[in-house]
Amino acid sequence: MTEPLLLRRRSFLTSAVAGLAASAFAPRMAYAAAPTDQRFVFVIQRGAADGLHIVPPLGDPGFAGLRGALADSLAGAKRLDAMFGLHPALVRVGQLFDGKQALAVHAVASAYRDRSHFDGQNILETGGTAAYAEKVGWMNRLAGALPGQAGNALALAPEVPMALRGPVAVSSYAPSALPQPQGDLFNRVSALYAGDPQLAGLWQSALATRALAGQAGANAAGPNGGGGGGAQIGKLAASLLEPADGARLMMIETTGWDTHTAQPARLNGQLKNLDAMIGALADGLGPLWANTMVVVATEFGRTAAVNGTQGTDHGTGSAALVLGGGMRVGGPLSAGRVHADWPGLGAGALYENRDLKPTMAMEALIAGTLAQHYGQEPARLIRAVYPDQPGLKPVLI
Repeated sequence: MTEPLLLRRRSFLTSAVAGLAASAFAPRMAYAAAPTDQRFVFVIQRGAADGLHIVPPLGDPGFAGLRGALADSLAGAKRLDAMFGLHPALVRVGQLFDGKQALAVHAVASAYRDRSHFDGQNILETGGTAAYAEKVGWMNRLAGALPGQAGNALALAPEVPMALRGPVAVSSYAPSALPQPQGDLFNRVSALYAGDPQLAGLWQSALATRALAGQAGANAAGPNGGGGGGAQIGKLAASLLEPADGARLMMIETTGWDTHTAQPARLNGQLKNLDAMIGALADGLGPLWANTMVVVATEFGRTAAVNGTQGTDHGTGSAALVLGGGMRVGGPLSAGRVHADWPGLGAGALYENRDLKPTMAMEALIAGTLAQHYGQEPARLIRAVYPDQPGLKPVLI
């Protein structure tokens, strides 16, 4: 679908003043402003992250036989309960579990039941029931549903992710490989656009975005200019969420989760970066972490059995993480635990005889998380955020 001319111009103008360095972890961020002190961050794991490796069901009698060497690589996993563990690379996430600031939900999936990355991501991001049928992302609908929403959103990406597209205004801010322009150039362009009723406002908005992101990048680099990978992105995200006029809804895109080969080593690196990013986000927000909720999710899981190249192939059910400093303890989904209507990994229990069977809707989990976090009536919020799934019942945490 062709973007409106105004959005394309805004994206071009904002990209023209971009200057953030790319990260080895390769995440991209998008955020929206909202008149609330609550912060919400959605982290998407593009490529189908293996929930059976991230939150391994070590107590399931079928797990070791299906996973072979992949199961052996989890010898140092943190035990969360009698059934589930946590990948050893997720050290900081494990500490959040201990502090009742994290939970995992297993055997979860969106409405999608095939194995195309593009279709699965589209359904996860739109909240629809068929790929490309819905043209508005669920985060854009959320932005519009929050009381008094100002309708101001920004994507730190070459283009706005599908989850944030829709009627709430969104512009983009993309990293640039070009040399930094002289400061006088901005003054000359400002003078050039001053008389244009359409471009003048967009240009000033782009300059304001550049100033905010530039300061955030400086804060993220630290006194020695270090950072790198997930930690740098977490610091940058915290810098954008922290200001009184900063982001309130943010999406962070991470890639590299499609582990068809050499999964143990590859996922170890991915999860170390994810762990560093979450830790830096929590540290950077300080007291504001108590007002922050983070959901980490993927478009679908991976096969229950290891393949011939020590990897896994496209599957169905996976695991999601919910993290935040203000999580309830003792609610329907208590913090510090793994929650699952566990279907088991026996041959008769697998979805289509190959995948972890999903027993919880991802949309129900997200809607319930949002309802608690924003103090909204769950039924009303789910109608606003997921209108294509009227029978969905939110899962409250």
